[in-house]
Amino acid sequence: MGQASSVHGVWSKRWTFVLAATGSAVGLGNIWKFPYIAGENGGGAFVLVYLFCIAAIGIPIMMGEVLLGRMGRQSPVNTMLSLAKTVNASCSWVLVGVSGVLAGFFILSFYSVIAGWALAYVVKAVSGSFVDVSAQQIGQEFDALLHSPSTLLFWHSLFMLMTCTVIAKGINRGLQATVYILMPLLFALMLVMLGYSMTSGNFEAGAAFLFNFDPSKLSGEALLVAMGHAFFTLSLGMGAIMVYGAYMPANESIGKMVVAVGFLDTAVALAAGLVIFPIVFANQLDPGAGPGLMFVTLPIAFGQMPAGSVFATVFFVLVVFAAWSSSISLLEPAVAWLVEHRGLSRLSAAMFSGVACWLLGLGTVISFNVASEWTLWDKTFFDLLDFLASNVMLPLGGLAMAVFVAWILPLDRVREQLQDFSEGLLALMIFILKYVAPALVLAVFARSIGVL
Repeated sequence: MGQASSVHGVWSKRWTFVLAATGSAVGLGNIWKFPYIAGENGGGAFVLVYLFCIAAIGIPIMMGEVLLGRMGRQSPVNTMLSLAKTVNASCSWVLVGVSGVLAGFFILSFYSVIAGWALAYVVKAVSGSFVDVSAQQIGQEFDALLHSPSTLLFWHSLFMLMTCTVIAKGINRGLQATVYILMPLLFALMLVMLGYSMTSGNFEAGAAFLFNFDPSKLSGEALLVAMGHAFFTLSLGMGAIMVYGAYMPANESIGKMVVAVGFLDTAVALAAGLVIFPIVFANQLDPGAGPGLMFVTLPIAFGQMPAGSVFATVFFVLVVFAAWSSSISLLEPAVAWLVEHRGLSRLSAAMFSGVACWLLGLGTVISFNVASEWTLWDKTFFDLLDFLASNVMLPLGGLAMAVFVAWILPLDRVREQLQDFSEGLLALMIFILKYVAPALVLAVFARSIGVL
């Protein structure tokens, strides 16, 4: 069967998919979340399990998601519907696409608020707010930010505007042009920060913490955390990778492209650890400080270091770039569907979905302050949305995509997309998608809802 063509266009250059998908994967999960969960779970042993899970779960499921996208050449919703019809499967599979689009939409609504914190911290760093101030003062600054609805609203609005501006310009002038600028800058800024950490921090202690293997520090909980983060860091199950796969030229190798994305995503996560932990150890701070590691602990360290304001600025600009490259992939599936299903222009679709996402984000804005006492099942609006999208919709979406590729699609259709795979490699991938990945994803899901 010949390749369908996308109404949205295709990436014009070979490595655009790699840059775009890496941009989707490299976000707050790598630079904010990975270092602190590695810190909380013992460092090196946790990292080893995480790397194994990237290879055993993440990359095969990502290949499956890209494969579906390139076969369907549409938004995740219409891709799943058309593929299900093509192979005479139930049209209920469209719900996988719907869930992915909604998950990305939900995540962006609160992701934009958190990315707004990073924007605010760029301004704080430039103005020298961290210089020679106490840990208590920095903690109070962060609390003041969270407790000001108007401040959070301003930064949330600015970040959503940045995201919609890129999306509205389309595949080539918007997404592609942006990742060509953002990703090289992101890698360059990461190298600058890595050099700074090597010369100004306790690099030996940081590297030892990140890479020394001590199995005694691994708990069953840590194994599941590593597995879950490996899955989520690659942006799987939310339709972003599927829609980026829809724009991949027909003659490109899915296997090589996805392995490159997995490598770059992992390299950035490890580099973030090598940036953060040496600075933390050099200042006798706690590597297991949790979510506050980036917004409270690091500013304390930057404030005490030579040229700290300069490097704090570089670091938070890096965080903003990483969040921005991810946010455009979170909104793209919804915009693609509006263009296909409602016949809207890119500009109208971007404005409509962006405003809707912005409105939903208001719930997250007030959940840190005026509505912090309003809870359901002991969760604030932000906690509930995060739990529903990250712990329920993403793992089940990724699981369903793996099942569809391995159990529903005819093998010859899969082989058609993976022509450079040997029979042995193809059989291994199908085995992983049929049995290994579903079992591991179900374990993560069971843990996330409190069964394990």
